[in-house]
Amino acid sequence: MQDLIILAGPTAVGKTSLSIKLAQKIGGAVISADSMQVYKNMDIGTAKITKDEMKGVPHYLIDTLEPTEDFNIVYFQRKAKEAINEISSMGKIPIMVGGTGFYIQSVIYDTDFTESDEMPLYRKKLLDLIEQKGSGYVHDMLKAVDPTAAESIHQNDHKRMIRALEYYEYTGLKISDHNLESRLKDSSYNFCYFVLTDNRQKIYERINKRVDRMIEDGLVGEVRKLMDMGLTKDNVSMHGIGYKEIIDHLTGNCTLDEAIYRIKRESRHFAKRQMTWFRREKDVIWLDLEKDDDVLTTIMYELKRKGIING
Repeated sequence: MQDLIILAGPTAVGKTSLSIKLAQKIGGAVISADSMQVYKNMDIGTAKITKDEMKGVPHYLIDTLEPTEDFNIVYFQRKAKEAINEISSMGKIPIMVGGTGFYIQSVIYDTDFTESDEMPLYRKKLLDLIEQKGSGYVHDMLKAVDPTAAESIHQNDHKRMIRALEYYEYTGLKISDHNLESRLKDSSYNFCYFVLTDNRQKIYERINKRVDRMIEDGLVGEVRKLMDMGLTKDNVSMHGIGYKEIIDHLTGNCTLDEAIYRIKRESRHFAKRQMTWFRREKDVIWLDLEKDDDVLTTIMYELKRKGIING
Protein backbone atom coordinates (compact mmCIF):
# COMPACT_ATOMS: atom_id res chain seq x y z
CA MET A 1 0.00 0.00 0.00
CA GLN A 2 1.17 3.51 -0.80
CA ASP A 3 1.25 5.99 2.06
CA LEU A 4 -0.91 9.09 1.72
CA ILE A 5 -1.62 12.02 4.02
CA ILE A 6 -4.75 14.13 3.61
CA LEU A 7 -4.99 17.56 5.20
CA ALA A 8 -8.47 18.95 4.66
CA GLY A 9 -10.79 21.52 6.20
CA PRO A 10 -12.89 24.58 5.41
CA THR A 11 -11.64 27.59 3.52
CA ALA A 12 -9.38 30.00 5.47
CA VAL A 13 -8.79 27.59 8.35
CA GLY A 14 -5.00 27.50 7.83
CA LYS A 15 -4.37 24.37 5.76
CA THR A 16 -1.70 25.91 3.51
CA SER A 17 0.75 27.04 6.19
CA LEU A 18 0.31 23.81 8.16
CA SER A 19 0.91 21.70 5.04
CA ILE A 20 4.24 23.45 4.40
CA LYS A 21 5.41 22.89 7.99
CA LEU A 22 4.39 19.24 7.77
CA ALA A 23 6.02 18.69 4.37
CA GLN A 24 9.28 20.23 5.56
CA LYS A 25 9.27 18.07 8.69
CA ILE A 26 8.64 14.70 7.01
CA GLY A 27 10.00 15.19 3.49
CA GLY A 28 6.64 15.50 1.76
CA ALA A 29 5.23 16.99 -1.42
CA VAL A 30 1.82 18.64 -1.74
CA ILE A 31 -1.02 17.73 -4.11
CA SER A 32 -3.63 20.46 -4.26
CA ALA A 33 -7.20 19.22 -3.90
CA ASP A 34 -8.63 22.60 -4.81
CA SER A 35 -10.98 23.10 -7.74
CA MET A 36 -9.70 26.61 -8.52
CA GLN A 37 -5.96 26.74 -7.86
CA VAL A 38 -5.46 24.42 -10.82
CA TYR A 39 -6.00 27.42 -13.13
CA LYS A 40 -3.24 29.69 -14.40
CA ASN A 41 -3.65 33.48 -14.13
CA MET A 42 -6.12 33.06 -11.27
CA ASP A 43 -4.00 33.79 -8.22
CA ILE A 44 -5.66 36.42 -6.06
CA GLY A 45 -9.23 35.12 -6.02
CA THR A 46 -8.09 31.55 -5.32
CA ALA A 47 -5.73 32.56 -2.48
CA LYS A 48 -3.11 30.56 -4.38
CA ILE A 49 0.11 29.75 -2.57
CA THR A 50 3.09 31.74 -3.88
CA LYS A 51 6.53 30.36 -4.77
CA ASP A 52 7.98 32.02 -1.67
CA GLU A 53 5.31 30.50 0.55
CA MET A 54 6.07 27.03 -0.86
CA LYS A 55 9.56 27.23 0.71
CA GLY A 56 10.90 24.70 -1.75
CA VAL A 57 8.18 22.11 -1.15
CA PRO A 58 7.09 20.56 -4.50
CA HIS A 59 3.44 21.25 -5.39
CA TYR A 60 1.21 19.42 -7.87
CA LEU A 61 -2.08 20.39 -9.56
CA ILE A 62 -1.44 24.11 -9.22
CA ASP A 63 -1.26 26.27 -12.40
CA THR A 64 -1.97 23.20 -14.53
CA LEU A 65 -4.82 24.37 -16.78
CA GLU A 66 -5.70 27.49 -18.75
CA PRO A 67 -8.84 29.28 -17.47
CA THR A 68 -10.54 28.43 -20.77
CA GLU A 69 -10.26 24.69 -20.02
CA ASP A 70 -12.76 22.65 -18.03
CA PHE A 71 -11.61 21.08 -14.78
CA ASN A 72 -13.61 18.13 -13.49
CA ILE A 73 -13.31 15.28 -11.04
CA VAL A 74 -12.27 12.76 -13.71
CA TYR A 75 -9.27 14.92 -14.64
CA PHE A 76 -8.43 15.54 -10.97
CA GLN A 77 -8.57 11.88 -10.01
CA ARG A 78 -6.26 10.85 -12.86
CA LYS A 79 -3.72 13.62 -12.23
CA ALA A 80 -3.76 13.16 -8.45
CA LYS A 81 -3.00 9.44 -8.81
CA GLU A 82 -0.15 10.24 -11.20
CA ALA A 83 1.22 12.74 -8.68
CA ILE A 84 1.00 10.23 -5.82
CA ASN A 85 2.98 7.71 -7.86
CA GLU A 86 5.60 10.28 -8.85
CA ILE A 87 6.05 11.60 -5.31
CA SER A 88 6.28 8.09 -3.85
CA SER A 89 8.83 7.06 -6.48
CA MET A 90 11.06 9.95 -5.34
CA GLY A 91 10.98 8.66 -1.77
CA LYS A 92 8.77 11.50 -0.58
CA ILE A 93 5.38 11.32 1.14
CA PRO A 94 2.36 12.69 -0.78
CA ILE A 95 0.23 15.16 1.15
CA MET A 96 -3.14 15.96 -0.42
CA VAL A 97 -4.31 19.38 0.75
CA GLY A 98 -7.63 21.09 0.11
CA GLY A 99 -11.25 21.61 0.94
CA THR A 100 -12.96 19.73 -1.88
CA GLY A 101 -14.05 16.58 -0.05
CA PHE A 102 -15.59 14.93 -3.10
CA TYR A 103 -12.26 15.16 -4.95
CA ILE A 104 -10.35 13.71 -2.02
CA GLN A 105 -12.84 10.87 -1.67
CA SER A 106 -12.53 10.01 -5.37
CA VAL A 107 -8.82 9.31 -4.90
CA ILE A 108 -8.66 7.49 -1.59
CA TYR A 109 -11.56 5.16 -2.48
CA ASP A 110 -10.73 4.96 -6.21
CA THR A 111 -14.21 5.98 -7.30
CA ASP A 112 -15.12 4.79 -10.78
CA PHE A 113 -16.36 7.61 -13.00
CA THR A 114 -17.75 6.60 -16.35
CA GLU A 115 -17.64 9.70 -18.50
CA SER A 116 -19.70 9.67 -21.68
CA ASP A 117 -18.74 11.57 -24.80
CA GLU A 118 -22.18 13.15 -24.54
CA MET A 119 -21.45 14.66 -21.12
CA PRO A 120 -20.25 18.04 -22.44
CA LEU A 121 -23.53 18.39 -24.39
CA TYR A 122 -25.66 17.71 -21.31
CA ARG A 123 -23.42 19.96 -19.24
CA LYS A 124 -23.94 22.79 -21.74
CA LYS A 125 -27.69 22.19 -21.64
CA LEU A 126 -27.68 22.57 -17.85
CA LEU A 127 -25.52 25.70 -18.02
CA ASP A 128 -27.94 27.18 -20.56
CA LEU A 129 -30.85 26.40 -18.23
CA ILE A 130 -29.06 28.14 -15.36
CA GLU A 131 -28.54 31.18 -17.58
CA GLN A 132 -32.11 31.22 -18.91
CA LYS A 133 -34.17 30.04 -15.94
CA GLY A 134 -31.84 30.47 -12.97
CA SER A 135 -30.01 28.24 -10.51
CA GLY A 136 -33.18 27.50 -8.58
CA TYR A 137 -34.77 25.85 -11.60
CA VAL A 138 -31.85 23.44 -12.11
CA HIS A 139 -31.64 22.82 -8.36
CA ASP A 140 -35.30 21.77 -8.47
CA MET A 141 -34.37 19.30 -11.23
CA LEU A 142 -31.81 17.78 -8.87
CA LYS A 143 -34.28 17.76 -6.00
CA ALA A 144 -36.71 15.75 -8.12
CA VAL A 145 -34.22 12.94 -8.84
CA ASP A 146 -31.94 13.06 -5.79
CA PRO A 147 -33.35 15.00 -2.82
CA THR A 148 -30.48 13.92 -0.54
CA ALA A 149 -27.90 15.42 -2.89
CA ALA A 150 -30.01 18.56 -3.34
CA GLU A 151 -30.08 19.03 0.42
CA SER A 152 -26.28 19.08 0.63
CA ILE A 153 -25.59 21.08 -2.55
CA HIS A 154 -26.40 24.79 -2.61
CA GLN A 155 -28.11 26.05 -5.76
CA ASN A 156 -25.20 28.44 -6.38
CA ASP A 157 -22.69 25.59 -6.31
CA HIS A 158 -23.14 25.05 -10.06
CA LYS A 159 -20.22 22.65 -10.42
CA ARG A 160 -21.46 20.07 -7.89
CA MET A 161 -25.10 20.54 -8.88
CA ILE A 162 -24.30 19.86 -12.54
CA ARG A 163 -22.04 16.92 -11.65
CA ALA A 164 -24.87 15.31 -9.64
CA LEU A 165 -27.35 15.70 -12.50
CA GLU A 166 -24.79 14.41 -15.02
CA TYR A 167 -24.20 11.34 -12.89
CA TYR A 168 -27.92 10.61 -12.74
CA GLU A 169 -28.40 11.28 -16.45
CA TYR A 170 -25.77 8.79 -17.56
CA THR A 171 -26.01 6.09 -14.87
CA GLY A 172 -29.63 6.29 -13.69
CA LEU A 173 -28.24 6.26 -10.14
CA LYS A 174 -28.26 8.89 -7.41
CA ILE A 175 -24.92 10.49 -6.69
CA SER A 176 -25.85 10.55 -2.98
CA ASP A 177 -26.04 6.74 -3.00
CA HIS A 178 -22.80 6.61 -4.96
CA ASN A 179 -21.08 8.82 -2.36
CA LEU A 180 -22.37 6.67 0.50
CA GLU A 181 -21.04 3.51 -1.17
CA SER A 182 -17.67 5.19 -1.70
CA ARG A 183 -17.45 6.00 1.99
CA LEU A 184 -18.02 2.33 2.83
CA LYS A 185 -15.28 1.09 0.48
CA ASP A 186 -11.84 0.18 1.71
CA SER A 187 -8.97 2.24 0.40
CA SER A 188 -5.97 0.94 -1.48
CA TYR A 189 -3.87 3.57 0.33
CA ASN A 190 -2.41 3.54 3.82
CA PHE A 191 -3.78 6.99 4.58
CA CYS A 192 -4.17 9.41 7.46
CA TYR A 193 -7.06 11.80 6.85
CA PHE A 194 -6.82 14.95 8.98
CA VAL A 195 -9.52 17.62 9.05
CA LEU A 196 -8.47 20.99 10.43
CA THR A 197 -11.16 23.02 12.16
CA ASP A 198 -11.53 26.01 14.48
CA ASN A 199 -14.13 28.13 16.19
CA ARG A 200 -16.69 28.97 13.50
CA GLN A 201 -16.65 32.68 14.24
CA LYS A 202 -12.87 32.79 13.92
CA ILE A 203 -13.08 31.08 10.52
CA TYR A 204 -15.73 33.57 9.39
CA GLU A 205 -13.56 36.48 10.55
CA ARG A 206 -10.58 35.10 8.64
CA ILE A 207 -12.76 34.71 5.54
CA ASN A 208 -13.87 38.35 5.77
CA LYS A 209 -10.27 39.55 6.20
CA ARG A 210 -9.08 37.34 3.34
CA VAL A 211 -11.69 38.80 0.97
CA ASP A 212 -10.74 42.36 1.98
CA ARG A 213 -7.09 41.48 1.29
CA MET A 214 -8.01 40.03 -2.12
CA ILE A 215 -9.67 43.31 -3.07
CA GLU A 216 -6.64 45.28 -1.85
CA ASP A 217 -4.31 42.98 -3.80
CA GLY A 218 -6.19 43.62 -7.05
CA LEU A 219 -8.92 41.01 -7.49
CA VAL A 220 -10.98 43.38 -9.66
CA GLY A 221 -8.02 43.88 -11.99
CA GLU A 222 -7.38 40.14 -12.12
CA VAL A 223 -10.97 39.46 -13.18
CA ARG A 224 -10.92 42.32 -15.69
CA LYS A 225 -7.78 40.82 -17.27
CA LEU A 226 -9.49 37.41 -17.51
CA MET A 227 -12.51 39.01 -19.15
CA ASP A 228 -10.17 40.74 -21.63
CA MET A 229 -8.90 37.25 -22.47
CA GLY A 230 -12.46 36.37 -23.50
CA LEU A 231 -13.60 34.58 -20.34
CA THR A 232 -17.22 34.90 -19.23
CA LYS A 233 -19.48 33.42 -16.56
CA ASP A 234 -20.04 30.49 -18.93
CA ASN A 235 -16.50 29.22 -18.32
CA VAL A 236 -16.14 26.63 -15.55
CA SER A 237 -13.21 28.59 -14.10
CA MET A 238 -15.42 31.65 -13.64
CA HIS A 239 -17.93 29.77 -11.49
CA GLY A 240 -15.60 30.11 -8.50
CA ILE A 241 -16.57 32.30 -5.57
CA GLY A 242 -15.07 35.74 -6.06
CA TYR A 243 -14.92 35.58 -9.85
CA LYS A 244 -18.60 35.42 -10.75
CA GLU A 245 -19.41 38.21 -8.26
CA ILE A 246 -16.72 40.53 -9.63
CA ILE A 247 -17.90 39.80 -13.17
CA ASP A 248 -21.36 40.97 -12.08
CA HIS A 249 -19.77 44.17 -10.79
CA LEU A 250 -17.73 44.78 -13.94
CA THR A 251 -20.77 44.19 -16.16
CA GLY A 252 -22.81 46.71 -14.19
CA ASN A 253 -25.10 44.27 -12.39
CA CYS A 254 -24.00 45.28 -8.89
CA THR A 255 -21.75 47.71 -7.05
CA LEU A 256 -18.31 46.69 -5.79
CA ASP A 257 -19.57 46.81 -2.20
CA GLU A 258 -22.42 44.46 -3.11
CA ALA A 259 -19.98 42.10 -4.84
CA ILE A 260 -17.69 42.06 -1.79
CA TYR A 261 -20.64 41.37 0.51
CA ARG A 262 -21.72 38.45 -1.68
CA ILE A 263 -18.20 37.00 -1.86
CA LYS A 264 -17.95 37.00 1.93
CA ARG A 265 -21.43 35.54 2.37
CA GLU A 266 -20.90 32.78 -0.23
CA SER A 267 -17.48 31.94 1.24
CA ARG A 268 -19.02 31.53 4.70
CA HIS A 269 -21.78 29.33 3.28
CA PHE A 270 -19.14 27.32 1.42
CA ALA A 271 -17.14 26.77 4.62
CA LYS A 272 -20.29 25.51 6.33
CA ARG A 273 -21.00 23.05 3.49
CA GLN A 274 -17.40 21.84 3.59
CA MET A 275 -17.71 21.00 7.28
CA THR A 276 -20.99 19.18 6.65
CA TRP A 277 -19.20 17.01 4.07
CA PHE A 278 -16.23 16.19 6.31
CA ARG A 279 -18.46 15.23 9.23
CA ARG A 280 -19.90 12.46 7.07
CA GLU A 281 -16.52 10.98 6.20
CA LYS A 282 -15.24 7.89 7.97
CA ASP A 283 -11.70 7.41 9.32
CA VAL A 284 -11.19 11.16 9.83
CA ILE A 285 -8.88 12.56 12.51
CA TRP A 286 -10.12 15.95 13.68
CA LEU A 287 -7.61 18.69 14.49
CA ASP A 288 -9.33 21.44 16.47
CA LEU A 289 -7.22 24.62 16.62
CA GLU A 290 -9.40 25.92 19.43
CA LYS A 291 -8.48 22.97 21.68
CA ASP A 292 -5.07 21.90 20.38
CA ASP A 293 -2.31 24.51 20.32
CA ASP A 294 0.20 22.12 18.73
CA VAL A 295 -1.60 20.25 15.96
CA LEU A 296 1.67 19.43 14.21
CA THR A 297 2.72 17.28 17.18
CA THR A 298 -0.68 15.55 17.06
CA ILE A 299 -0.22 14.88 13.33
CA MET A 300 3.25 13.41 13.89
CA TYR A 301 1.91 11.09 16.60
CA GLU A 302 -0.85 9.80 14.31
CA LEU A 303 1.55 9.32 11.37
CA LYS A 304 3.87 7.24 13.55
CA ARG A 305 0.93 5.20 14.83
CA LYS A 306 -0.15 4.53 11.24
CA GLY A 307 3.37 3.59 10.18
CA ILE A 308 3.64 6.38 7.60
CA ILE A 309 6.75 7.74 9.36
CA ASN A 310 9.16 5.96 11.63
CA GLY A 311 8.57 6.18 15.35
